[in-house]
Order: sequence, then structure tokens, then C-alpha cells
Amino acid sequence: MLMKKLVIDPVTRIEGHLRAEVEIDDNGIVQEAYVSGQLFRGIEIILQNRDPRDAGLLAGRICGVCTNSHFRASIQAVENAYNIVVPKNAQIIRDLMSMALFIQDHVVHFYQLHLLDFVDVTKALVANAQETTIEAHKYCDKPFRNSTSHYESTLEKLKNFVDAGRLGPFNSNFFGHSEYKLSAEQNLILLSHYFEALTFQTKISKAIAIFGGKTPHPQSIVVGGVTSVMDMLNPQRLNDFLFEIKEANDFINRAYIPDMKLLASAYKDEIKSKSGKTLGNYLCVGGYEINESMKLFSSGVIYDGNFLDIKEFDSSKITEEVQRAWYSDDEKQEPFYTDINEDGTLRTVKNDDKYSWIKAPRYGNKTMETGPIARILISYSKNDTAINSFVDNFLKDSSLSLEDLNCTVGRNICRAIESQYVCEYIFKLMSNLIQNIKYDDTNTYTNYNFADMKKDYKGSNFLEVPRGVLLHSLNIENEKIKNYQVIAPTTWNATPKNSDGLRGAYEEALVGIKISDTSKPIEVLKVLHSFDPCLACAVHIIDTKGKNLSNYKIH
Repeated sequence: MLMKKLVIDPVTRIEGHLRAEVEIDDNGIVQEAYVSGQLFRGIEIILQNRDPRDAGLLAGRICGVCTNSHFRASIQAVENAYNIVVPKNAQIIRDLMSMALFIQDHVVHFYQLHLLDFVDVTKALVANAQETTIEAHKYCDKPFRNSTSHYESTLEKLKNFVDAGRLGPFNSNFFGHSEYKLSAEQNLILLSHYFEALTFQTKISKAIAIFGGKTPHPQSIVVGGVTSVMDMLNPQRLNDFLFEIKEANDFINRAYIPDMKLLASAYKDEIKSKSGKTLGNYLCVGGYEINESMKLFSSGVIYDGNFLDIKEFDSSKITEEVQRAWYSDDEKQEPFYTDINEDGTLRTVKNDDKYSWIKAPRYGNKTMETGPIARILISYSKNDTAINSFVDNFLKDSSLSLEDLNCTVGRNICRAIESQYVCEYIFKLMSNLIQNIKYDDTNTYTNYNFADMKKDYKGSNFLEVPRGVLLHSLNIENEKIKNYQVIAPTTWNATPKNSDGLRGAYEEALVGIKISDTSKPIEVLKVLHSFDPCLACAVHIIDTKGKNLSNYKIH
């Protein structure tokens, strides 16, 4: 059978530079996939020979989206190297910032980056505003801003965009494609929430900035604690944070969760067929203490979708290889780019062809999927967190099972459930903080003297962040960073095949889907967007001997 090759370069509505190449048979079924990170980044080189106490501010620049995540993971890797224990209140402040980021990231991902894979703007233009209010009540008792006047205002806004030719994010999409399943009124509901999510983003960013100083690129996390002491001790600042979270909670419960129920209903056949499924290998390191006996997420590993046998996480099983990534195959892993074919396609035919800047992490020699779906499946199956009731309620309302979540729409459902769950526990953490301020020592710094510490250390930190498992590790020699390494969630999910031939989560999810029109491959985009790709986080390099690899001059 002669295979057709389809290339999408670049994949848009993501962070970074992603290329997808799929091989399609005569029936339009994807038989093979190659997903490639197209931009080289050497952020670890910048960190070499720096004071380890400055690592967080530099590592936070790895990405303009995941700034808080890299900032915190870097600081905690340094603290782990020096065995510094952070005071309770500082830990809570860090968790509050992280949890607010979870909510922001998930909402922005669906509404601003992924929504247009499901929503046809042209069909929404013919919706009836009054019927839309009735439709919204099918998914929520008190739908968000559910009035005829509100939907009429949204329709007018959309029509003004179209009439003026200023389509902006609605331009260059595949509207009218058979893959769109929603009615005119369902489209209008989701588009109205698209605009509301823009306001949501500004408000939740304010919540993060209250304790972070600013966002993106917060400033308040330092080795040993946090610097936002006055904000923590100021009742008005605490109230400001809670106010923003209450508004976020309202949007999540009355818009985001109902919208996922709407998708689950409209795409039920696609969910049941597990379109966009992966191998069922999931990895989660857990974390975020709620009280002495409970954490927000459980750690564990699932193999082959076996939820009844959760293995304990063991960091020693992690390896990272480069046989099919654009690095030399020696210990130093120097950048080694190979040209593409004459027709512009990647050299992917041979098993030793290199085709991505992303390295190939493995856990126990297997590719893994990380992120909200991994956290929910592992935490639910271990039944030692409070997430089960949130999952059960959604599955019951949508007539779905836990196994149904391994698909494209399922990843979106998991993000929404996680947002609801995280938002609820932000209030519990705030209560813990207020109690600590009343009765405990509010000093947010540990007493350590950097000059008195040993000169040589090693440290690492695993952290669950919105897209999945993040690892920062470093070697310190003579009080300076010698080597630095990052494995980000997208590194796990977008891994190339490597010499083992195993597909990563992105590639595995693409195999088996049917593309109805190769000139409008929305099916491919929908699968990839469901992972919320962040390529700036995924592409990194380290020289194990600590020497310069290359010098670059920017004009």
C-alpha cells in the first residue's frame, strides 16, 4: 500500500515551534507519525558558572508561559542540594501561586488555544440567542452569563469581526469541516465563554501576582522561602487573592465544567472509540500537601492502562537518550543537526534518522504520558486524595467511564476536572495559611549561611506542573553551577522514537485517526492541541563536562 505523507509546519496555537508529519493510507488512516521540536534552545548553558541562588530567575525564562513552574522547580532543586527546609508559610504561598497557575493554564489552553478545533464560528453566527439560553441549561443549573441579551451581544461582536474583516484568531481555520459536531447554539455558548476567558485570564494573573510580585516571571521565590512577607501578613492582600479565586471558581463551575459536559455529549462516539488514545502508560510524581495526611495528587506509574496495579514512582528508572534527536550520540550530546530531504520532509524513513530537537526520556524503558490525565487516573485509582468525588460526579453526569478518558476529548475533560478540584483546595490552603499566621511563627526564611556551606553539591526537584512532570537538577562545584538539566512535561509527551522505535504520546495518539480531507487536517491539530504543547520547555541541552559547545552572535 502506497502511503501519503502529510506535513503540518508549524503547528499553531501552541507555545514554540512544532512540526507534525504523518503517513496516511488510502483510507485516510494515519499509520505512522513523527512529531518534531524545530527550535534549538540551550538554556542550561546560560546557567553554567552562575551562583546557584540566581538559578530560579534565569530558569524561569525557559518559557513565557510556564515561568512560575520553572522558577519554583529551580529554586527547590537548589534547596534540595543544600538540604534547606522551607518554613510552612512559605511553602503554602508557593503552593497558592502554583495552584492559581494550574487554573490559569488550563482555562487559557482550552478557550484560547484549543477551542477552535471544536467550534465553528460561521455556524455560531446563525444561532438563536433565546434557544441558546435553553441549550445551556442542559449542562448546568445556573449557566454562566446565560441571558438572551448576552448571547445577542456576543453575536453582534462576532458579526462585527466578520464584516470588518478583522477575524484575528478566527482567521485561517477550517470552518465548515465535517469534523465540527456542535449545533449553532452550542457553538455560540462556547464562543461566548471564549471572550469571557480573556477576562478570566487577567483576573487569575492578578491573583498570582499578589504573592509573586508580577506575572509572568514572578520574583518572590528565593532560596529558603519567599519575599512576599508583607503581602502574606496584610489581610487586604489575602482578601484580594480570595476574591479572584472565588470569581475563578464561579467560571469553572458554571462555564468550564458545563462546556466539557457539552463536548462529552456532542463527541460521545469519538470518546467511546478512543480517538487520540495513547498506550496507557502514565507517570505522576504527586505532591502539594493539603494536610499532614493528604496531598493534592498521588505519585505512581500506570503501565498499559492497568489502573488496578499502580506501581510506585522510582526516579532511578528515568533515562534520556538522543539516538533520533539532533544531538551527537556520545556522552556530551552536542547539537548535531542533519538536513531534511529535498522535498522538505524530515529524514524519518530509516530507523537511525534524526528528526527532532527534543530528547527521548524513558521510564523503565517505556514512553510515558504525563499531565492532568495521568494525575487524575493515578490519584483516582490509589484513592488517597480527595479527587475521586469530582471525577465521579463528572463521569456520572456524562455517562462516561474512567477508561473513556484516554482520548483527545478526555484530556480536556481531565483539565477541567482538575481545575475544579484545585480551585476547591485553594480555599483550604488559604485557611491553613491564616491559621499559621495567627498561631505560628510567620518568619518565611530559613536561617542558613551560604558562605558556611560546602562548596560541592548535587540537587534535583520533581514537581507536578499544569502540563505534567517537571524535573530540574544541577551540580554545584566551588559555589557555582557546573551542569544543569531540565526534563519538562512536553519532553515526555513529545519524545521522538529513539533507537527503541517506541512512539511517544503525541505520535501514538495520532496513529489510527482518520483524516477526511488532507487539505484541512483538523483531526491532527485537535489531537496535538489536546496535550497543550509547550516546545520552549521541551528542548534543552547539557554538556556533562561543563565546557562551551557553541558561541552565538545575535545581530
